[in-house]
Amino acid sequence: SPEQQWDAIPLGAKWQIFAVISALELWDECGGGSLPHYMRGRQPGKYPSFSLFRDNVHPVFDLYDPFGFNKNMSEETKERRLVAELNNGRLAQLGIFGFLCADKIPGSVPALDKIAIPYAGDPMIPFEGQFSYLGGNPFGM
Repeated sequence: SPEQQWDAIPLGAKWQIFAVISALELWDECGGGSLPHYMRGRQPGKYPSFSLFRDNVHPVFDLYDPFGFNKNMSEETKERRLVAELNNGRLAQLGIFGFLCADKIPGSVPALDKIAIPYAGDPMIPFEGQFSYLGGNPFGM
């Protein structure tokens, strides 16, 4: 099952995944150095470009339209696709949690009864209670 696959990943690899996601979240929170924060007027779902990072640090592609194929798209089409992308993301989150529930609590999602793979661990503790990179108790207790 996906939960068992996650459990099998070495701790260092989990931290690498966590670090990349954290960096992407930080870039979004800072607006990429050029856009306002999404709580201060930026369009929801518009992830900032990596142009500042690309120009000053290291070449990297943008997450949306890395090759510029959609720069001449009409505003109506952009808006329609943005709404579709946001709705697809919401649906994916519901699907992921549906499978997590079906794997952990048999019968909780009747539509997934025949394909859910039972999981004995706790999917809500991704580091299995060990959230210290160096090991041991992170709070010194």
